[in-house]
Amino acid sequence: MSTDGSGDRREDPPPPQNNGSGAIASIGGGNGVVSGDSSRPFVPSQRLRLNPNKDHKPDNYDDLQLDFNPSIFSSLEPYLPPSMLSVSREAKVQFMREILLRYLPQGEQTRAQRHREYRQKIISNYQPLHRELYAMHPATFFVPQFLKAINDNTEEGFRSIMSEPSPGVYTFEMFQPHFCELLLHEVENFENWVNEAKFRIMRPNTMNKFGAVLDDFGLETMLDKLMEGFIRPISKVFFSEVGGSTLDSHHGFVVEYGKDRDVDLGFHVDDSEVTLNVCLGKEFSGGELFFRGTRCDKHVNTGSQSEEIFDYSHVPGKAVLHRGRHRHGARATTAGHRINLLLWCRRYFYVSCSVFIMHIFKWKIN
Repeated sequence: MSTDGSGDRREDPPPPQNNGSGAIASIGGGNGVVSGDSSRPFVPSQRLRLNPNKDHKPDNYDDLQLDFNPSIFSSLEPYLPPSMLSVSREAKVQFMREILLRYLPQGEQTRAQRHREYRQKIISNYQPLHRELYAMHPATFFVPQFLKAINDNTEEGFRSIMSEPSPGVYTFEMFQPHFCELLLHEVENFENWVNEAKFRIMRPNTMNKFGAVLDDFGLETMLDKLMEGFIRPISKVFFSEVGGSTLDSHHGFVVEYGKDRDVDLGFHVDDSEVTLNVCLGKEFSGGELFFRGTRCDKHVNTGSQSEEIFDYSHVPGKAVLHRGRHRHGARATTAGHRINLLLWCRRYFYVSCSVFIMHIFKWKIN
């Protein structure tokens, strides 16, 4: 969000041009539809538990076609009544789905359905240029020293490849030049398709008017693996106070700066717990990131201490990792064309499932 209150957040997707699929809403990256009549009255036959069964290991629902993100079902399962913990996954899904559909606000269901239809239309029509980008290939994506630190998975190993030039701001070499080049080509190919198809796309957030949401044209699974396998282990060590070990969702996008693109980016905070920012290229001048410390919402516009003031010059392939609440902005790109990959990492399901479960308990409690 912007520190002036304008809000740096994702936009609602534009209305789909071919509505009428009848698909049930998809929430937070759901991957399909489970059959069932969501319009019939919900008549519960059993109640959720007030306290979760901490000894119960939830099922994994990733391989099912669901109208809610699989993580929601895994998070809700420990609250099921004892008699349901041993039934089939399909029976658990039906029970939990009816609860979710009953209590999810209609406006959120509509918004999510529109987003799902919008994304499905892109993916069904866009032809990827470099399909190898759509699956995680660590040996060809990352520089060797970064990959070694991840495999060692120790604080000492992480610190050996990272610098902390300002409190809470970490920099390190991350991507190989070839990966950056392939991703730049893929983004350019997608933008060419958008222009030729005259397809109106959703931009990354309300502050950037150029760029693209990578999740929307098929890169969501790869970016999930990037967050889970490579950013979360680091965040567990360096950002534990904001839930670095429980990051479970992301918003992945590229931003573009230069002539006929965005020029700079105002002082703001991100809609994330942890933000990864990696320059992909190309040749450019200017565009430095400036950091000004972390504040709560109430004091987000207060001044900075000298030790909080830090400017960072982008280097292709090099990453910057910081809290989403760390105040920052981007200076003007004065020449050339700069493209950066951003991954806003969140603990969405860990938090929102807890809130949602408590909301349900107002009506369905032991």
